[in-house]
Amino acid sequence: MWWHRVSVFSGKVWMYLLRGEHRKYGLRFSLFFTGHRYISQAAAKIDVDFDYDGPLMKTEVPGPRSRELMKKLNGIQNAEAVHFFCNYEESRGNYLVDVDGNRMLDLYSQISSIPIGYSHPSLIKLLQQPQNLSTFINRPALGILPPENFTEKLHESLLSVAPKGLSQVMTMSCGSCSNENAFKAIFMWYRNKERGHNNVTKEELESCMINQMGIILIFPSLGIGCLATTHSKAIHKLDIPSLDWPIAPFPRLKYPLEDFVKENQQEEARCLEEVEDLIVKYRKKKKIVAGIIVEPIQSEGGDNHASDDFFRKLRDIARKHGCAFLVDEVQTGGGCTGKFWAHEHWGLDDPADVVTFSKKMMTGGFFHKEEFRPNAPYRIFNTWLGDPSKNLMLAEVIKVIKTEDLLNNATHAGKALLTGLLDLQARYPHLISRVRGRGTFCSFDTPNDATRNKLITIARNKGVVLGGCGDRSIRFRPTLIFKDHHAHLFLNIFSDILANFK
Repeated sequence: MWWHRVSVFSGKVWMYLLRGEHRKYGLRFSLFFTGHRYISQAAAKIDVDFDYDGPLMKTEVPGPRSRELMKKLNGIQNAEAVHFFCNYEESRGNYLVDVDGNRMLDLYSQISSIPIGYSHPSLIKLLQQPQNLSTFINRPALGILPPENFTEKLHESLLSVAPKGLSQVMTMSCGSCSNENAFKAIFMWYRNKERGHNNVTKEELESCMINQMGIILIFPSLGIGCLATTHSKAIHKLDIPSLDWPIAPFPRLKYPLEDFVKENQQEEARCLEEVEDLIVKYRKKKKIVAGIIVEPIQSEGGDNHASDDFFRKLRDIARKHGCAFLVDEVQTGGGCTGKFWAHEHWGLDDPADVVTFSKKMMTGGFFHKEEFRPNAPYRIFNTWLGDPSKNLMLAEVIKVIKTEDLLNNATHAGKALLTGLLDLQARYPHLISRVRGRGTFCSFDTPNDATRNKLITIARNKGVVLGGCGDRSIRFRPTLIFKDHHAHLFLNIFSDILANFK
């Protein structure tokens, strides 16, 4: 879900409750400081068929053609969230081209959902293969009429990168339905555990039909269940009835981390204590916590991080109280932190029970332990249950990630980006603070919302697409083919923006 991932939104940790009862392509750059410039040393050749050599701006953004199209779209739906219209035929690699011919270095990548860049040659080749034609044309209702090769393609794609200890997978269409159906799996698991058998009473069958089950949930995206567990943007929840579920605070660390070790340890201990207090408090009110959901990095709430030890202790709390432990990897999954799954950094001694995914994974869904498997058909069900064509594309994406060593690339390029941001923070502390990141999953704070939005707009008109999160943060969500030289290119542009900012 791109709205707010995991039990952490607007600084909150969510809980489920039950009531009572190139790479080869491109250039290699080195970082030098001449004055305060990020200088690149470029090879002579660049593969312009895939990745451009830099931004090219012709108009302000949105330009006249975008504004014309925005006006037309707004005539049939609310289009006020649209930034500009795109020319995807001309977009390549790390560069997004708009309908006015502006070419921009895209460090937001469709809200973190483009894994290996625009128009990647491997994906184009995949689409051109005749044997794949029927997969892209015929979208089946997978729950009842899957294609012959469906299981095989799941093994080649999702199961080839399954988190440790999770042998089961359900596919979905987006992050929201991935989390909401994972919630359902947890509630079913908890009730079956509570019953001690799978026989459902007549009273239970009747009460569930008139909404007397008393189930409460927690966190992410923008379905009703997810709305109840998100707290990052009021506009997402305004006027929509929701569920009364408890929220525990997510740590807000002080930076630089090495200067605030004691304070940050105390902050994490405080948050963990509140999680445990809430479980006990609700139990006394005959409301049972069925599970805890958390994002490895609280994304929509402002890119908030916590230590690996915090998450290990949170997992221990879930186990201690018989709660499921769900890790929402919708935004962090797919390799951007330097590991395929961000929670792999934690070193858990007991795997998460459920891991949700979407975005860079091309399809939505969730991995889970076998005990969370539904005990009857149709209990977790919708028409599509994903899309086989996305599994086909994901298998190719995973192949590219492995052959081009893109996980290590994310670590390396992320270090270049983070190092440059820290340098900018040192030079412009009145504009940049709390620089943080893991891999290319980086961000920083600005003084306020107005400054943040102005910086994003100026950067866009200079040829760089950035994203915001929380109430004052700017976040980076580049593709996995984002290289050192892309980082240095951005840093040069942004350094000039900060130097001239008024």
